[in-house]
Amino acid sequence: MRYTGRFAPSPTGPLHAGSLVAALASWLDARAHGGQWLVRIEDVDIPRCPAGADAIVLQQLDACQLIADQPPTYQSQRGAAYQQALDRLIAAGLAYPCACSRSEILAARQALGIAPSRHGELVYPGTCRHGLNGRPARAWRLRVEPAAPLAWVDRRLGPQRQDVATEVGDFVLRRADGLWAYQLAVVVDDAAQGITDVVRGADLADNTPRQILLQRALGLPTPRYLHTPLVLGANGEKLSKQNGAQALDLADPPAALQAAATVLGLPPAHGSAGERLLAWTRAWLAH
Repeated sequence: MRYTGRFAPSPTGPLHAGSLVAALASWLDARAHGGQWLVRIEDVDIPRCPAGADAIVLQQLDACQLIADQPPTYQSQRGAAYQQALDRLIAAGLAYPCACSRSEILAARQALGIAPSRHGELVYPGTCRHGLNGRPARAWRLRVEPAAPLAWVDRRLGPQRQDVATEVGDFVLRRADGLWAYQLAVVVDDAAQGITDVVRGADLADNTPRQILLQRALGLPTPRYLHTPLVLGANGEKLSKQNGAQALDLADPPAALQAAATVLGLPPAHGSAGERLLAWTRAWLAH
């Protein structure tokens, strides 16, 4: 099967330095493997995506000469495909409706003696697993049965393991506000586009076991995964719009690309953006 990679930004604003690292890595990996590179606009969380932000993202990629091989796809136009996948999971008894609000989940966890965690996963305690008890459904969840920790191998991070049942629990497929959850949308779209290799930031690595579980539940192939180093903000956390990440300064695209390449451990390159991309493509598989 021919290599097919993708860059899948959420258009909540312009790309920043951390976004460019993921974009460059996924582009280089595709080119170094003689494959195709796609762009998917992950605008499934519609309220967080300002009008026109997708166009800015695409313009930034063009300025850096990171050109996709096909027109971009938009998750906001893919609701029917996500519904079909959810219907299959429901028919197989693998998904169930949930009536719980976030505050109710916190209260149920506290009643079980589970202390709240500031950064940890809000593990669902399974309140609605056996029925709604007359309450209206708010969301849909995947039924995650206890099992041995799910093991997978990341191309950069090496062997990884996660006990999804205890560390994540029954996770959301469709949200209480009617929007599709990231986990379901990305799994359906990766399969529909024939993605063989997912190259993305290391902050998404712990999503991978959930996505593998969904792939198995839906009978879909599992791509290879490579999670790239992160650019950190002044507070030591992942650079993001929430901690003051500035939009990419593309007055000098080669310099912006060089900064991203340095994060990826690639050697300095010279010349135009295109010349540097060619040099890094040659160096990619060896670095």
